[in-house]
Amino acid sequence: MNILITGGTGFIGSALAKNLIDQGHAVTVLSRSPDKVAKICGPGVNALGNLSQLKAEDSYQVIINLAGAPIVDARWSEDRKQLIRASRIDLTEHLITCIDRMSVKPELLISGSAIGYYGNQGDTVLTEQSTPYEDFSEQLCADWEAAAKQAEQFGVRVCLIRTGLVIGNGGGFLQRMLPPFRLGLGGRLGDGRQWMSWIHRQDWINIALTMIADSTMHGAYNATAPNPVTNAEFTRTLAQCLKRPALLPVPAWLLKILLGEMSQLVLGSQRVIPERLLAHGFKFQYDDLDAALNEALSHK
Repeated sequence: MNILITGGTGFIGSALAKNLIDQGHAVTVLSRSPDKVAKICGPGVNALGNLSQLKAEDSYQVIINLAGAPIVDARWSEDRKQLIRASRIDLTEHLITCIDRMSVKPELLISGSAIGYYGNQGDTVLTEQSTPYEDFSEQLCADWEAAAKQAEQFGVRVCLIRTGLVIGNGGGFLQRMLPPFRLGLGGRLGDGRQWMSWIHRQDWINIALTMIADSTMHGAYNATAPNPVTNAEFTRTLAQCLKRPALLPVPAWLLKILLGEMSQLVLGSQRVIPERLLAHGFKFQYDDLDAALNEALSHK
């Protein structure tokens, strides 16, 4: 298949591109730095610098839309929130315009979203059918999904991946946690009772590959392992994997001062279950947190 990935040089996208190339697909990655695509994603990957370069005669059977400015790289000022929204929603709407122009429409659009769609809901078990709690993350994800679903009017099958916290080697949120934990300075965040719904990067990739292969899949899917954990359990497990103590909790009030509104990302609670994937028969390679962390930490 001929596959286009937006955001393909990121933590998930680069690994996905390599998996697709290994399976024999032709992969093109949209990147603001097209000269870096081959180095990041592999020599067999084509680069596209701007969506405006797409022509009506260009044909992709699958488009995977992962583009978006990092959520946690800076405090959520009003300007930063506008950038976060524009980098996802405006780009997705531009992508829909490109699909409209294509002589041959793609068969499938896989578009990113996040479990932030549900908002902070404490101990409530959340499935794809759950009612969201309104906050910035929820509105962002809802609008992002709505933009992607516009592709359906052109006969394109749309799958939405509501991604949890992604565990893998060399990036993601785990990379940010490792330095203090390796020094024995890690600990729970706040009271540690908030739920963390996580997924190993390879399982995320396997979900996308399943969506490509199975034309019956459509709509929103929670990309989270079936065993979410509390923050206290996550930090304890990570410390055990590193053979370090986890004795220094970070109080909620300090996180709110340091991070402002963005503190809801680490203090908020989403206890998410991948109900639709499990009903579909999807088998997780890493459904146990200890195994997922050990695999990610095994790479030197």
